Amino acid sequence: MSQAPILAGNNRDAGVVEEICGYLTEVPPRSYFLFAGAGSGKTRTLVEVLRRMTGVVGHEKGAQVARRLRMHGRSIRVVTYTKNAVAVIKSRLGDNDLVGVSTIHAFCWELISGFNDDIRAALIAIKEAQLEKETAEALAKPRGITAAKQRDLDEIKDDILAFRTTDVFLYHPDRETYGPGALAHQHVLNATAWLLRNRPTLQIILKDRHPIVLIDESQDTMKGMLDALIELSSPAGSGLTLGLLGDHRQRIYQDGHIDLPSLVPAKWATPELQMNHRSQARIVTLINKIWGAKLEGRTQPANGVEQQHRSEKIGGVVRIFVGDTSCSSDDKVLGENWCAEQMLKASGMVAWGQNEYQMLALEHKLVATRGSFLDVYSAMVLLDPNAAAPTGSGENKGPAAVQFLFNELAQLDACIDADGVADEFKATEVFRRFGRLEKMPENLQERASRTGEMLKAIESFASIRANPSATIEHVLEPVLRANLFEVDQRLGVAHADKSPPPPAPGRGEEESKHDRMRRGWCALFACPWSQLQKYSKYLSGNSLLATHQVVKGSEFLHVMVVMDDKLAGSNQISYDKIFGGTELGKTDIENFGKGKETTIDRTLRLLYVTCSRAQESLALVLWSSDPAAALAKIKTSGWFVDGEFEAIQFGTN
Repeated sequence: MSQAPILAGNNRDAGVVEEICGYLTEVPPRSYFLFAGAGSGKTRTLVEVLRRMTGVVGHEKGAQVARRLRMHGRSIRVVTYTKNAVAVIKSRLGDNDLVGVSTIHAFCWELISGFNDDIRAALIAIKEAQLEKETAEALAKPRGITAAKQRDLDEIKDDILAFRTTDVFLYHPDRETYGPGALAHQHVLNATAWLLRNRPTLQIILKDRHPIVLIDESQDTMKGMLDALIELSSPAGSGLTLGLLGDHRQRIYQDGHIDLPSLVPAKWATPELQMNHRSQARIVTLINKIWGAKLEGRTQPANGVEQQHRSEKIGGVVRIFVGDTSCSSDDKVLGENWCAEQMLKASGMVAWGQNEYQMLALEHKLVATRGSFLDVYSAMVLLDPNAAAPTGSGENKGPAAVQFLFNELAQLDACIDADGVADEFKATEVFRRFGRLEKMPENLQERASRTGEMLKAIESFASIRANPSATIEHVLEPVLRANLFEVDQRLGVAHADKSPPPPAPGRGEEESKHDRMRRGWCALFACPWSQLQKYSKYLSGNSLLATHQVVKGSEFLHVMVVMDDKLAGSNQISYDKIFGGTELGKTDIENFGKGKETTIDRTLRLLYVTCSRAQESLALVLWSSDPAAALAKIKTSGWFVDGEFEAIQFGTN
């Protein structure tokens, strides 16, 4: 079919909706990959296509598709990344029985739920492959299979045995509470991908239910799942038509393909959205330069559409400030405040003087340090590294074993006033909410005794938590002793265990899961109680400072990006290498020589993601190991003009 007409100005993407409708109504339908950059109106385009394909908006061929779908009881399936995105698409689409919208996890579970024998076979096959791989890798090392590694291998074997004896599987991340039949998000994705490849019946079910599947944020969709769907959609006319929407420049999770455009089959259509409706011209120019940069150590091709700003958005303010990463955390906070003052002067936008801007950070550890809850965060990482931090999908609620701290205990804590006095009426409502009043004795004397015990425990809880030096262990003591709430058995056992924590593993040493978790419990109980509320606020996504993962898909009027490799706690990312404060490492050079993804590739994408969140003004704050070298490279990079970069100063106005 013919391509959309070439348009100009703000309407240059006006023909893309009709172009995509053409692909989906061809005989046979044609799969496509829509390249949709930051702020390009991807969701609007998706919704408009769906409205035409389901007869909501007049479209001759779309109406024919809608009739066929309804006749056979089928629907178009839209898979997106977050629950918020699901809500946005549904609200814009309205009541439409021909479209189902869900997250990737919900989509997968809907496909495989109830097929317990198949799920069991998939999980066992996946675990056996993992066992074989990890055993071979361990045997290839000079030390062979260490005691710690053997414990990990034994855990995999235990998982296999548990799966073999499990009759029914359910979708829930807490296996400790719900048993081996409880499947976490990754289990569900892996099992579905395996089954789509190995079970023809599931392939038929998918095609019969959803002959058209549209996947948003496809650059971050798990490789195995995406590969399985692409295979099923080939050749055209196989019964499944795929529409992938995304921007490989904004990939932030390792689960996705390194270079999605190169994966797209040659016969697929590749429509593009060229506009950036979100940002002012200066910001659009910067992100175009970032992606097009020819940097040493970069292996990922700079492919993708150069974005165009809206004709009325000709302004925008961009600045980069560079400081010394050896400064203390307190000084860095002062320095970032100084940067905000400079942004106020440069832009005249009062938001910079009133803390009404969004701060974005590289890593959760940096946010935890700035937010003064590093101890709690570090302990949570030991307990469950996959649930310790918030995610863009909104799925993480913290490690399952400690969610009592964020639910029951947090609500009891809210019953204590500023003077440390408990509101008994509010506390009673909390106990009622969590079903604790149903556990009260029937006998009046015993009931009165139990009531007195609970009131005494609440008073003790209120008194201890008011002490600035109180630890989580101290605060938990009266709550657990009086059995105020039903808590996870793991928390109760760990709190009762007063043995010292195992030593942390040395460099290059392996650690068993049991030892890691014991260290996590000990670290958590030793944390200041005051940090827990700050961590809880961050976990819910409500803190001032957020990471690039959490704000995936979001936009803000004013953004400050804080880049501090020293506090990031990761060697996978380095802003200092991008800006010249640090040279490429040996691994970077080796990976570059092999054509593998490098630190430069990963960091460049994250820089693109964070910068492209800004609508009106953008401040980049780099804490560098060599500020002078970084400033020198920034000056010659072509990304910034004179007056847009300077060293961070302290104690000056």
